[in-house]
Amino acid sequence: MIRVALLSKWHVHAVDYAREAMENERISIEVVWDEDQERGEAWGEELGVPFEADLNQVLTNPDIDGVIVTTPTSDHTHVLMEAARYGKHIFTEKVLALTMEECDSILMEVEKADVEFMISLPRLIEGYYLYTQKAVDQGWLGQVTMVRCRVAHNGAVSSDDHPDGWLPHHFYEKEKTGGGALIDLGAHPIYLANRLAGVPKAVTARMPSVFNTEVDDQAAAMVEYDSGVLAVLETSFVSAGSPFQLQVYGTEGTILIEQNQLRIKSSHLDSEGWVIPEDLPDKLPMPMEQWVRAIEDGTAPAITKEDALQLTLVNEGAAVSHQEGRRVELASH
Repeated sequence: MIRVALLSKWHVHAVDYAREAMENERISIEVVWDEDQERGEAWGEELGVPFEADLNQVLTNPDIDGVIVTTPTSDHTHVLMEAARYGKHIFTEKVLALTMEECDSILMEVEKADVEFMISLPRLIEGYYLYTQKAVDQGWLGQVTMVRCRVAHNGAVSSDDHPDGWLPHHFYEKEKTGGGALIDLGAHPIYLANRLAGVPKAVTARMPSVFNTEVDDQAAAMVEYDSGVLAVLETSFVSAGSPFQLQVYGTEGTILIEQNQLRIKSSHLDSEGWVIPEDLPDKLPMPMEQWVRAIEDGTAPAITKEDALQLTLVNEGAAVSHQEGRRVELASH
């Protein structure tokens, strides 16, 4: 049994991870901590587990094996480094940290402590991604030339039920989040493109705020890769009815995905038209399940530290690009 502490209910996915942990027979939630004591106490009562107001008491407790971290992004570096120093396995919400320097510091402590690390990048387990990656790797698209990906929702849009939108107000506090739509929802297009296109070398981004919040509520980034691939990545908190889209273009074929529907056209297939594959690959285990398996038997996760690093690399460059109105070259890592 892996005994875990839930660290903060700040992020909207905290509830989802708590549910996953409770449904996993190999995880036991032992304690809740939150930087907001009132929120943490209420969450602990709801889950039927104790609340501890002192983070140090949680991390020094030898009965805690791991932590599930959904704190404000600005707190990740301190919380994750301390967790690693006390030998706790780490499951964390995206992004890892706001800067590459902070990421390096976190992962240095993780390596030093020899604890298992997992960042939640859930679209990397999906059948549509696995099929697309195989198509790229097998050369079914020829030389990949462009990737376009869009993930968007209407979380900042007013409605009768949610006059200020359904996202919590603290998602627009720049000091805590480090950014808005791109750093949060835009993570999905970024890490998918990074996997399909390779090593990012430059980014040009625009990150405006339609509703004049402290952070961007929609964004677009153009990322250039060492491979020659160009990626156009879009995200938004202000788009109603916007489907997930992933498009991969190559010299010998194209894959178009909308929601979970995939079709491919390729000179390598026995068809001149679009083909809808009969069966996509089975999904990989959820990130939390991969984390559990890594702790229990050393099974290498499919989601890696390099995924986490390259996600922050693009995010950090995009922020500079928007602030300075220029193309930003990304330092190789």
